[in-house]
Amino acid sequence: MADLLENIEAAHHVGLDVFGVGEYDRTEFVDFAPAIILAAAAARTSNILLENKAMKVVMILTSHDQLGDTGRKTGFWLEELAAPYYVFKEAGYEITLASPDGGQPPLDPKSNEPDFQTEDTRRFEADAEAREALANTVKLADISQADFDTVFYPGGHGPMWDLAESPVSAALIESFLSADKPVALVCHAPGVLRHVKTPNGRPLVEGKKVTGFTNSEEAAVGLTDVVPFLVEDELQAKGGIYSKGPDWGPYFVQDGLLITGQNPASSAPAAERLVEVLKTSA
Repeated sequence: MADLLENIEAAHHVGLDVFGVGEYDRTEFVDFAPAIILAAAAARTSNILLENKAMKVVMILTSHDQLGDTGRKTGFWLEELAAPYYVFKEAGYEITLASPDGGQPPLDPKSNEPDFQTEDTRRFEADAEAREALANTVKLADISQADFDTVFYPGGHGPMWDLAESPVSAALIESFLSADKPVALVCHAPGVLRHVKTPNGRPLVEGKKVTGFTNSEEAAVGLTDVVPFLVEDELQAKGGIYSKGPDWGPYFVQDGLLITGQNPASSAPAAERLVEVLKTSA
């Protein structure tokens, strides 16, 4: 009897009145109670599992380490990995890091200079689990949209050479959007959208609100004539409704499932918006 009462209480918590449904009275309905209780318990268990399901995000990093023909090194920008990484970590996400070549992706050495370090970058550098994941990124070709809830692209100049020209990356982004899963890219990474198409073959960004590293920010770092294209110009050339905030300040825009951020300072806010979008869709 004690077990029955406990089960009735469990059923009550999922909104079922075990002894009094519609036209049935208590004595008639008691015969059906065990089946109702089992259904209620199963429903409650299912709800709990859904509520506690960890979201899975894959973060796609560059494998390119040459800054044009300057002889200087480039790669991913540390803040644009570290800041979103901890936004996702603190939201309880399971995080996978990937890159075209797999293994250790190249870090833009400038992004780890004292002037560009942040609390998040220092935390990442001291985080053995994070550094282990970074040293062993999964190959991009082995990533399947079906295994994740969302994808996030950090920037740095590297993606302009490899990810922006990768049909594998383009197909991955298209598959996420086709599955109604959000996609976020920051700083130079919105340039990765240049060859991404809609199902009817039009540029993905055509008619969409987007942002990315500005022409004036590129000029400020002296790389206007080094990069293969300018993110701002390219997004506009593909028909994007481009907007921007003050240079180096946080600024991102969302258009449906697409979230883009302007620069390193925008990476955490863009990731936070991505988390909000997933909460809404859960």
